[in-house]
Amino acid sequence: MKVLYLAWQDRQNRKWLPVGKLSYDGAIYRFVYTKGAKKSPNFMPFGRMVDLNSTYKSEELFPLFSNRIISKKRPEYTHILKWLDLREDETDPLILLAKTEGIRETDTLTVFSCPEPDDEGKYRANFFSHGLSHLSDTTINRVKSLRPGERLYLMPDPQNQYDLLAIALRTDDPKTIVGYCPRYISADFLKLLKEDPGAVIVQVKKLNVEAPVQWRLLCSLVARWPRNFSPCSDEVYEELPNGGTSQPVTCGHSD
Repeated sequence: MKVLYLAWQDRQNRKWLPVGKLSYDGAIYRFVYTKGAKKSPNFMPFGRMVDLNSTYKSEELFPLFSNRIISKKRPEYTHILKWLDLREDETDPLILLAKTEGIRETDTLTVFSCPEPDDEGKYRANFFSHGLSHLSDTTINRVKSLRPGERLYLMPDPQNQYDLLAIALRTDDPKTIVGYCPRYISADFLKLLKEDPGAVIVQVKKLNVEAPVQWRLLCSLVARWPRNFSPCSDEVYEELPNGGTSQPVTCGHSD
């Protein structure tokens, strides 16, 4: 079973909330809303999926997600795959969505997967540095000088007025902030830091100087998987109670 979460940003307070859960069992796609969808009065359901307490099923990927997959017709398609550190023959839509975060300039939604322990029992996550477009030219030049394998450091920013869980990324020498960790995963990073800060290693995985800023700096985080640690386990990730309604969605006619 493959699972992705959908996060939505409230434009009024800029807070991010996981509002939906997409899963695929090899035959049927399933979408449900999570409790995060009821944490803001500004949230509106997507397309014809208007009932927050229903389960939506389809043999094809819902347009809400399929419209976020990079098109092979784009002239820079092969470059994008390299920026994302993907094989050129990668076709799994959920992998493509997770790697690109499903970001579009026209809305405030992002897609992400929930980490699982690797074969060594460690926590591993690859992610792009966020917020680079808001940083100075001096900082961007510092980013351009980074090298794969270079160590980065996590700096929690609890006084951030937009996000109390914000975590900045900084270099060592000279000490420069080179973006932020994605909001949707920062809560887990903070738990890992609290458990064993010395075991959390962040490095530059790939630098894409010619890529759009959202795909410029690819980072990797490796940490010890703490006992009883469960990522994506806060209440906002829980599925909303289902009223027993299962609604098929005809892709191509609705979101």
